[in-house]
Amino acid sequence: MKAGFVNIFGKPNAGKSTLLNAFMGEKLAIVSPKVQTTRHRIKGILTEPGYQVIFSDTPGIIEPRYKLHEKMMQAVKSALEDADLALLLVDIYDDWAESDAIFSSLRLRMPALLVLNKIDGISTSRLEEATKFFTGKPYVKEIVAVSALKKDGVDDLLQKIVTLLPEGEPFFDEDNLTDLPTRFFVGELIREQIFQLYQDEIPYHTAVLVQEFKEKSTLVKIQADIIVQRDTQKGIVLGEKGKGIRELGTRSRIEIEKFLDRKVFLELFVKVRPKWRDNDLHLREYGYN
Repeated sequence: MKAGFVNIFGKPNAGKSTLLNAFMGEKLAIVSPKVQTTRHRIKGILTEPGYQVIFSDTPGIIEPRYKLHEKMMQAVKSALEDADLALLLVDIYDDWAESDAIFSSLRLRMPALLVLNKIDGISTSRLEEATKFFTGKPYVKEIVAVSALKKDGVDDLLQKIVTLLPEGEPFFDEDNLTDLPTRFFVGELIREQIFQLYQDEIPYHTAVLVQEFKEKSTLVKIQADIIVQRDTQKGIVLGEKGKGIRELGTRSRIEIEKFLDRKVFLELFVKVRPKWRDNDLHLREYGYN
């Protein structure tokens, strides 16, 4: 039996969450085209005959500007300490030198596969150039190319990962998909819709706190607070005559019902907490430990 921890690192928007979801065949990590969508370390547990891989999707690596960012980078740091294997993810359209600088600074103590992502529609010469650029870098054991979105090359990458894992007993029961509670994912699904619906700084200034999660015989009753920093942001989230929050509620409920496979009654409230991103007490309350 092979079993081990495989942690995914990269710049914001490299496609880490999409890759985790592709491995799991299940939506565990929320995805949006905006940077810094992932704020927590999210584990996906993949158990198949002969192996168990515990994947970790980590926040994109950035220079912290707020305490929230510091907590996000602490999640990256903790992921560096317990990995058996690192996946270093690069958006092939991105600046390779920037990724190289980040990966060099991680000072990895475990083997790493460099994964070139978003190769669908890329020219052979661009792929060859990228491969040549990263070949021979001290942190690279092997280079693999995939399209996480199209799931091209993902199965081959998984087989490679399994061969590099240590022999060992599974760490989790085979029916566990993650180590996080359901209400965490409910909050994340609401946050994903905020990223999709609202523009500019709103998604970055927003947190979601699930206050109530009650499973009743016919449905699940959920109440959540949307935390913003200013009254003007509250007005934007609510929208004219509450149109914005109704749309957010409808979209969130549909996604949560898909995730839970049950009917959901969802209530959303908007609360103003000035400067919550720099307040240790608020950050702890919102799950950024």
